[in-house]
Amino acid sequence: MDIIDTHTHVISPDAEQYPVDPIGGKQSEWSKAHPVDIEGLVRALDDAGIAKAVVVQASTVYGHDNRYVAEALRRHPDRFAGVYSIDAMAPDAVERIDHWQGLGFSGFRLFTTGTTMPGQADWLGHEDSFPAWAHAEQHDIPVCLQMTIQGLPKLRELLDRFPKVRVLLDHCARPDLSDGRPYRLAKDLFDLAAYPGVHLKLTHRALAAAEKGASTVKDFLTDLVAAYGANRLVWGSNFPAAEGRLPDLLAEARETVSVLPDADVRQIFGGTAAVFYPGGNRA
Repeated sequence: MDIIDTHTHVISPDAEQYPVDPIGGKQSEWSKAHPVDIEGLVRALDDAGIAKAVVVQASTVYGHDNRYVAEALRRHPDRFAGVYSIDAMAPDAVERIDHWQGLGFSGFRLFTTGTTMPGQADWLGHEDSFPAWAHAEQHDIPVCLQMTIQGLPKLRELLDRFPKVRVLLDHCARPDLSDGRPYRLAKDLFDLAAYPGVHLKLTHRALAAAEKGASTVKDFLTDLVAAYGANRLVWGSNFPAAEGRLPDLLAEARETVSVLPDADVRQIFGGTAAVFYPGGNRA
């Protein structure tokens, strides 16, 4: 099985060529404490036995300046696909999408929450962002969303307006699963399965949430596969934002997801990603 890690980051040691300019004005602590550059990520993938990775723009470091991820794609087109960040509210959002797509990126990311920006940004679903969503729908450009479950009603409105857009929710939109089955606190997440373009990213954050309170990982993953199908779920390590070695993060994730049938495990650790980001690293 070729494993594809759908959520990695790279941080350059050259702050002059790639200056820090985080969304929200605050740099993430992980990027200062344990950054990994392009070649370091390649070594980590090799150590873990991971075939390919999606390099997601480190929004809390470089904002919408995606040049370092572009450099990763240029150096290692056989190992990386790339996801860039844009300001969907900007008047030139469509032009920026075309620019980065032309450099071989696979899709864009909208950053609406995070450790440096707690809460759910209120611009998600604003009409000024409609041109970016329409462009993504017209050209089948995947949209990765860093958001909370509180933003899902706005996402539903967007998907009603742009029903053909394929979206991937980082960390499964950070649901509260502590009530356990039937997961009423995460009802909006399960209801979103009715939109066929919605995909979910299983990261350490999502898997850890499934172990809190009355929830168990087996219950959550079983119900998630029943709602979405394994062909709409992907794994992402969040390395190096997640502390620890990549081989250990992979081993822990594989052990956790092993409660599912082997066919579902293969989809989550590679099959779904290969379809969601097909050949995205070729300009």
